[in-house]
Amino acid sequence: MEMLNNVMNQLPMIEWPVLVIAAPLLMVALAWHGKGFWAWVSAAALLLGACWAAGCSNPLVWQAVAGGVAVLAVVLGVPAVRRVLISSWAMKLAAKTLPVIGDTERIALEAGTVWWDGELFSGKPNWNKLFNFRIKPLNATEEAFLNGPTAELCDMLDDHEIAQLRDLPPKVWKFIKDKKFLGMIIPREHGGLGFSANAHAAVVTKIASRSLTAAITVMVPNSLGPGELLIRYGTEEQKKRYLKKLATGEELPCFGLTEPHAGSDAANGTSVGVVGKGKWQGKTITGIYLTFNKRYITLAPVATVVGLAFRLYDPEHLLGEKSEIGITLALLPRDTKGLVIGQRHDPMGVPFQNGPLRGEKVFVPLDYIIGGEAYAGQGWRMLMEALSAGRGISLPSLSVGGAQLALRASSAYAVVRQQFGMPIGKFEGVRERLARIAGLAYTMSAARSLTCGAVDAGEHPSVVSAIAKAYLTEGMRTAVNDGMDIMAGGAICRGPANILSRPYSAIPIGITVEGANILTRSLIIFGQGAIRCHPYLQAEVAAIGAGDVKAFDTALFGHINHLCRNMARALVLGVLGSWLVPVARKVKNRKQVRKLARLSAMFAVVADVGLITLGGSLKRREHLSGRYADAFAWLYLASAVLKQAHDDKNPKEHKAVIDYAISHAFYMAESAIDGVLANLPNQLLAGAVRWVVLPFGLRHRPLRDAQMERLVDSVLDENTGVRRALTAEIHLPDSKEPSLGMLEAAYAAVLAAQGAQKKIAQAMKIGLLKKPAPAADAALMLNTLALRQGIVSATEKKLLDEAWKLTNTVVQVAAFSVGEHRGLK
Repeated sequence: MEMLNNVMNQLPMIEWPVLVIAAPLLMVALAWHGKGFWAWVSAAALLLGACWAAGCSNPLVWQAVAGGVAVLAVVLGVPAVRRVLISSWAMKLAAKTLPVIGDTERIALEAGTVWWDGELFSGKPNWNKLFNFRIKPLNATEEAFLNGPTAELCDMLDDHEIAQLRDLPPKVWKFIKDKKFLGMIIPREHGGLGFSANAHAAVVTKIASRSLTAAITVMVPNSLGPGELLIRYGTEEQKKRYLKKLATGEELPCFGLTEPHAGSDAANGTSVGVVGKGKWQGKTITGIYLTFNKRYITLAPVATVVGLAFRLYDPEHLLGEKSEIGITLALLPRDTKGLVIGQRHDPMGVPFQNGPLRGEKVFVPLDYIIGGEAYAGQGWRMLMEALSAGRGISLPSLSVGGAQLALRASSAYAVVRQQFGMPIGKFEGVRERLARIAGLAYTMSAARSLTCGAVDAGEHPSVVSAIAKAYLTEGMRTAVNDGMDIMAGGAICRGPANILSRPYSAIPIGITVEGANILTRSLIIFGQGAIRCHPYLQAEVAAIGAGDVKAFDTALFGHINHLCRNMARALVLGVLGSWLVPVARKVKNRKQVRKLARLSAMFAVVADVGLITLGGSLKRREHLSGRYADAFAWLYLASAVLKQAHDDKNPKEHKAVIDYAISHAFYMAESAIDGVLANLPNQLLAGAVRWVVLPFGLRHRPLRDAQMERLVDSVLDENTGVRRALTAEIHLPDSKEPSLGMLEAAYAAVLAAQGAQKKIAQAMKIGLLKKPAPAADAALMLNTLALRQGIVSATEKKLLDEAWKLTNTVVQVAAFSVGEHRGLK
């Protein structure tokens, strides 16, 4: 110690401010590179330096400081000592703060896989993983089906007719079955189409742009239901019995999960099965007595085979020692004695088949259990694993179709419809809504593509699927609402030519089913995401559950180092700028990628602070968990936008929409993080964290008017191809079709006549033409007058007349006699 003291006395004195700056920067630099041990060493150096700078030259002080550093090094650096003095105590404390996790919740948390969501949660995403990831394109067979049978089906669909029939027409049902639309996910060896997730999504998106009733009818058998469950878990006998018939529509499936007292809380349903002896086909066998009351079951009224979830009991121990076996899944033919089926619900007037299922002590054999007796009690795990992928395909794809339809229709209407002497697309209020629809359409399509790409790559990304379901259905709600506002009276009056009223009515259905969005946002995305995606939290929880101090010690100090590194990363990126983030040269939009990296680090720090300080109580603080979910979701959506732009080679025509979409995503993510910090209970700690992650305040602002204007200009300029690109996945009907088809014809005619229209406007401006008196055919009279005065040619007059006639047709709305109106549905 004397030697150390002599050395210290001989060193030149360093001013206190220099030390205060230098030592933390050393710690930050070392932590940045992930050297957790050296971060602790630099912290000790900071302590020594602080004493020195304070003028502590007393040998006793130095001995005490050195001894303290030595003790700290042993306590923190020797795992055996650390476990006894720190980790065992910390584990007991953590066990008290964590909520009790039951089996059903544990199964839900463990379902699926962690993918890009884990990278975002880490605070230091591996960008090569995202940009080198190849989204599987549609193969030739899938392309042919999309452009052939799917387009043909879309041409057959008349949503107004379907609404009046309260069902799909018989010819449509037959076509859907014959072309195997109900067997897209069933492998070819079992008689299905064996399509990829991307192909499945593309088909649903196209159909949804024509009829949500048809889209839901096709979607449900290919989502969570008997087909998916049989493929994954069915016995060979069950697969042979059902899969081919399900693919061809000979068997129509439904799945009964939701109950009057168990909606989002599906694991606590009251449907039960009791193992017992009973008569079956003249013999006494061991079977199950089922009592159930299900509702909201899509396709139930017409289903020929019914999937059922129930809690199985074995009071007589006919199957084994356990009395309560757990949630079990079974398949019942429609003609099963005691099964009550056929009634219909009326969800928002959208006439897809949906209704209740009931049964009282319905006796069925054990081989009705999906997967056989070996899968008794495994039903919740089976459902969660199936839902982990399916939830990211069906409703997100339907939502993309709705958003693209809203953009296609409202952008055409903005050009065709005139008020106050000019197209409504020139009014800034309308343009603001158009920009929002376009930005959402791009973001939603990118997110659906990335999510389906993950599924096709063998992932089952449960958290990502929940994000896609919740935020894309919300995106459809916003896009269709905005479209309704733009099309105004033409949108609210239903009839054969109406485009958006039926999708508008259906919006709450997508919001509600497959996990209501309120629940998904406030409980699932961050609640499940924090456990699954955090690099250490799940290991900590598992160690506490097992009472394993050694495993907890490893996870805890890994967690501490993880937090320190992310704090250093967030602070450095916040102070010095995101340019420090390494991104490969081949990656497009590198500047935006670096900004997203900083947001990821910010989120990781703020997430850890909430998890550490609030523990299990965070689960009940849904305001906070909802904001965490918003931040996490918008980080994922921003990733999807950047991935889409990169894969498309960042075309200059798309610059405005990419800029709009990524700016909005960044603003939403940062605003959510800011909202978390503003509402953490410990505001003193929140203030300190804010200084780390937002040293100069918020960086991302709301969208600027100029960004909106550039985007709308690109959409309404047909030469850019942006409108076509953003709506490429929907079906465009024949020009004679009274809704979108005729609107598209009017739009094309108005564009064709724009040159001639400008000539007339210029002539009126300089006094060569006078505006005729108000009359129904005033525009046609003006065109004739312009021709007589040589302002336009005969060909141009023909274009002008055609544009006016088509415009006059599409701005009309349906009118019905009193008798007809009474019969409308």
